Amino acid sequence: MEKVVIAYSGGLDTSYCAKYLSKDKGFEVHTVSVNTGGFSSEEIRKIGGNAEKIGATSYTNIDAISSFYQKVVKYLIFGNVLKNDTYPLSVSAERIVQAIEIVNYAKKIGARYIAHGSTGAGNDQVRFDMIFQILAPQIEIITPIRDNQLTRQEEINYLKANGVEMNWEKAKYSVNKGLWGTSVGGAETLTSDKPLPETAYPSQLQVQEPKQVSLSFTKGELTAVNDEENSPEKNIEILENIASKYAIGRDIHVGDTIIGIKGRVGFEAAAALITIKAHHLLEKHTLSKWQLQHKDYIANWYGMHLHEGLYLDPVMRDFEAFLQSSQEQVTGKVFLTLHPYRFVLDGIESKYDLMNNGFGKYGEENKAWTANDAKGFIKISSNAGKIYQYVKQEA
Repeated sequence: MEKVVIAYSGGLDTSYCAKYLSKDKGFEVHTVSVNTGGFSSEEIRKIGGNAEKIGATSYTNIDAISSFYQKVVKYLIFGNVLKNDTYPLSVSAERIVQAIEIVNYAKKIGARYIAHGSTGAGNDQVRFDMIFQILAPQIEIITPIRDNQLTRQEEINYLKANGVEMNWEKAKYSVNKGLWGTSVGGAETLTSDKPLPETAYPSQLQVQEPKQVSLSFTKGELTAVNDEENSPEKNIEILENIASKYAIGRDIHVGDTIIGIKGRVGFEAAAALITIKAHHLLEKHTLSKWQLQHKDYIANWYGMHLHEGLYLDPVMRDFEAFLQSSQEQVTGKVFLTLHPYRFVLDGIESKYDLMNNGFGKYGEENKAWTANDAKGFIKISSNAGKIYQYVKQEA
């Protein structure tokens, strides 16, 4: 029996792949989950048990939370990356690290095949296949759902016919939960007009009373929540646990897919959105005008390349070097208040705050220049405009 490693989440698509490849194709199926956040110990045990019931020879869970943070998430924070000013790249960011770990595992056990549950109409097929082909061109990729053009209902019918029990109502939605947010896809996101129902989101509103929270950053990394220090990835999890009870961070992202069609996906990402917005506010106080200017488009390119599956291109290391360098003085504390479905950034404190009153107060007083200095500056600054208007009128 040939070995195949399946990138396995325990959801509908990967459950279909495990059953189909073991029962119908006779493979020795090794299922691997790469934990990039969102899995509890109980869930890992349950996923492993289900994989073996379906017919997998083995199940392995690889803890890649720290790797995911160090390789990808911290740069998304440094860049304040939101695709189309909306989506924190929750799933697309994860797929890169998951693919790398899957390749490494397949090489380790000597598997000649890797399988994943992507369809032929989404982004993940590109991300997985590109990483697999670049890092292990000798390993063949199998994609049963893409190759057989299966619908979710056809997958459900197959699994039911083969005695596989799942929560079929829940299986109507594709939910991918990770450190940097949870994506939610379903029948509604295939339309342009329908919202996701409240019940489709994993986190429900539990707390109504406003809550004040402080986030501490050290050189751009989230090092404490409410003055309690932990690793950045742990702090993201702590913040998610606090803020998700307010049902914060829900939205539907509309964007251009890698394969050239428009796509819609729902998501909830309380910690990601709060962290990005808080970090950005601190940067506004601590970075120079031109750092902010150039960071903006470099971060946009970083996010776009990551989304398109181009993580292994060397230009990404160049972008990362710039983003890392820009964080030298992004240290301080951000204060915010959580409310049901929203949050408010209250302010910051930092020893690197460039709103230093020793030089003046915007709109009120100047201490480092005279009125004549200001007039001269304005006069020289207007020269280019004066020349342009003069030449235009004389022509």
